[in-house]
Amino acid sequence: MENHNLNSLSLSKFPEFMGNRAVEKSKASDELSSDIPAVNKLSKLLHPESQSFVVCEIIEHNEFCKSFLLKAENGCAYFSAGQYVSVFVEIEGKKYSRPYSLSSSPKDSLSGIYRITVKAVSGGLVSNYILNNWEIGTKVTTSGPQGNFTYEPLRDASHVLAVAGGSGITPFISLAKAIAEGDEDFSLTLLYGAKTENEILFKDELEALSKKCEKIRTVYVLSHEDNPKYEKGFINENLIKKYIPKSPFSVFICGPQAMISFVKSELESFSLEKKYVRCELPGEVFLDSQNETVMITVNVHGEKSKVKAEKSESILRSLEKNGIFPPSSCRSGECGFCRSRLISGEVYIPEDMDKRRKADLKYGYIHPCCTFPLTDIEMEVFPK
Repeated sequence: MENHNLNSLSLSKFPEFMGNRAVEKSKASDELSSDIPAVNKLSKLLHPESQSFVVCEIIEHNEFCKSFLLKAENGCAYFSAGQYVSVFVEIEGKKYSRPYSLSSSPKDSLSGIYRITVKAVSGGLVSNYILNNWEIGTKVTTSGPQGNFTYEPLRDASHVLAVAGGSGITPFISLAKAIAEGDEDFSLTLLYGAKTENEILFKDELEALSKKCEKIRTVYVLSHEDNPKYEKGFINENLIKKYIPKSPFSVFICGPQAMISFVKSELESFSLEKKYVRCELPGEVFLDSQNETVMITVNVHGEKSKVKAEKSESILRSLEKNGIFPPSSCRSGECGFCRSRLISGEVYIPEDMDKRRKADLKYGYIHPCCTFPLTDIEMEVFPK
């Protein structure tokens, strides 16, 4: 086969090409086409701003947790295992959004089905509303699939250690299904931490997937119950070495902030490259501040207002309680949708959740979803 490079190009042929181009251009109509380009149609299908569903089935795991099967009214976007959608709800005339990981198989989306799992949270306005009000036939609006808690063969190792705590199991159910169905190609060892056996979610599904596919292995770790069938204690360095004796391996962690911080410290002896460790919170973070309050001065399009906020709650949550709604999606500091400017005052951002760009650090921008006020602050938000 003849090799082509810059030196092989003949400049004498360019006038011929330009002449042919002019002829073809003259044949075209002067009228603008009203057809939407195919690439735009595909983009809208894959990345819709919103999607409409109806609750078609409810699975009650226990008194605190339910899964909802959502049937799309006009089809839904395909997603990558590990992604989430933002669910939009209206409560007492105020609009809220919360992210929920998709616990269904990506292939289910081809039939117009998503599944999300909602667990009751102390003080959780939206989660408790959903659990108490959604029923068969309830109409639900979500965003398109979002998030980067996904397997990437160019970045990740061929063996993944998944560490889940509580409802943090949901993205791993989707990943395991994708492996079993051939959509993903890697080995998955899942260490799933729960207090007791009764709090293990999707146990039957996980065991069926492990039997179906040799690339999937699930280990249950109970912290508050002795049971010879399971590991006892917490997911630590020794337990990881027991089930993952060889490196490199990628680590995906999803669970409470305390668990994420502990597991990351236990991983230090493995000297893994930073790219191999990924974390995701299955909900919001709250701080222990004994209900101390501060004042937030908010500038929205030049109009200022003052709201009272608790130090224990994120700035975003406090703003929403007072009818101010910056755009939000992940609620864990990663997506940057709620990006706002801090004008004055002191704030606290948990180290694991601070995903701001260097320019934002330099010029005082924050992500209110994972930022907590330490003093009275003034800030500017940019709502839609």
